[in-house]
Amino acid sequence: MAPKVLVSDKLSETAVQIFRDRGIDVDFMPDLGKDKDKLAEVIGQYDGLAIRSATKVTPKILEAATNLKVVGRAGIGTDNVDKDAASKKGVIVMNTPFGNMITTAEHAIAMMFAVARQIPQASASTHAGKWEKSKFMGVELTGKTLGVIGAGNIGGIVCDRARGLKMKVIAFDPFLGQDKADKMGVEKVELDDLLKRADFITLHVPLTDGTRNILSRENLAKTKQGVRIINCARGGLVDEQALADLLQSGHVAGAAFDVFSQEPATENPLFNLPNVVCTPHLGAATTEAQENVALQVAEQMSNYLLEGAVENALNMPSMTAEEAKVMGPWVKLADHLGNFIGQMTDEPIEAINILYDGSASQMNLDALNCSVIAGIMKKANPDVNMVSAPVIAKERGVKISTTNQDKSGAFEGYIKVTVVTGKRERSIAGTVFSDGKPRFIQIKGINIDAEVGAHMLYTTNEDVPGIIGTLGATMGKHGVNIANFTLGRAAAGGEAIALLYLDSAIRADIVADLNATGLFQQVKPLAFDA
Repeated sequence: MAPKVLVSDKLSETAVQIFRDRGIDVDFMPDLGKDKDKLAEVIGQYDGLAIRSATKVTPKILEAATNLKVVGRAGIGTDNVDKDAASKKGVIVMNTPFGNMITTAEHAIAMMFAVARQIPQASASTHAGKWEKSKFMGVELTGKTLGVIGAGNIGGIVCDRARGLKMKVIAFDPFLGQDKADKMGVEKVELDDLLKRADFITLHVPLTDGTRNILSRENLAKTKQGVRIINCARGGLVDEQALADLLQSGHVAGAAFDVFSQEPATENPLFNLPNVVCTPHLGAATTEAQENVALQVAEQMSNYLLEGAVENALNMPSMTAEEAKVMGPWVKLADHLGNFIGQMTDEPIEAINILYDGSASQMNLDALNCSVIAGIMKKANPDVNMVSAPVIAKERGVKISTTNQDKSGAFEGYIKVTVVTGKRERSIAGTVFSDGKPRFIQIKGINIDAEVGAHMLYTTNEDVPGIIGTLGATMGKHGVNIANFTLGRAAAGGEAIALLYLDSAIRADIVADLNATGLFQQVKPLAFDA
């Protein structure tokens, strides 16, 4: 059955056609996002939801979204999506950070020109029939110091454009390395230094707990006399009332804002000040950008729903379409390994240790980690997936650790998972053979070679005669066919294990019969999504 996607905001018809061309059923209802009750009523039918800014993906909507797997935001900002609730629900949240980078950066540069030369005010005056040439004395950008807060994708483009305007560019960004700064031709500085030196300050950071009010009243007071401030990033980064006070006092010469703490902004301390330029969140509002982000979100959502590729996800490690093709069997193996241990473990898990050997250590380990954790958590929560599992593990205080090592044995690569409880450690290892099928290769340190099937039986016993006969006879008695049978032992006469791949599920009466023989220390039916 083809995946089904709902487009609840205005999106390019070309983007809608991408879904259809990829074989995805799509309902295009561009005004539905404004009707939250109607959206909650129908969202349960869909695997994917494509939105812009009008649709609010709230906990109520997510609760009703019983089949939803992915929300795709055509644009960068995802303030309208409750990402914590989506993660707990197991829903991937994607955005499109690259489709409108140039457009937003260009708007910031345009706003910088506008506030430097008072273009909107001069235009309004001229339209009114006035000729106030001497009133609108501006300043040049050439030779001025531009302070860029946030030198990532958009901020980096602004830096490049500003250098082309012969400005001196200084940047504050905790994630900007010195080598990268040198390549960009910018001076990496601390925030206080930027505030003291910059003639213009432009912000290009997301709104987080760390960036909220980054230009607070205290920090604004540290700025250079006559500074001009541009914000085309996110409302809430600047204390707008404090900025208004400093504009009126003359300490700040001008400001240009495209975003506000409350949007739609019908009232704001910055409105109607003579030295402020305001636009209604137009940073990404160009024909090219709207088309780019729409096409990008359609491609990303299609790639995930059809191929398992995760691109530009905000609550899960990304995995490209190319990676998904190579890693698919390994992701499945990771899930099986976690699922085995999860089914075998009845007490609370305190820690999960994951070892990646050889070729496995070169893969996208974040994605594999999520798959292992999801497999372990399935016993307690059958609806858990790669998105929700790490959230659940964190809430339960489970410690996750990983180890990478070079090829160390007969296999090109393998994964070993160990869980630690208050009573014991339990481990299992597996690999993917050349046929693309996952195999279990070690349990409790005992080497085996077992295919993974939907219905399996695991037993432990002393290495004594009669075990194979007892297992075979018991399965035959109850009409259960053995598809594959794997044995392993630590040493002759020591601990031994058996793993049976069966054609049907093991009932409780079969387990009881095996236990009644007195030959087995443990008899455990297992089920896998084979």
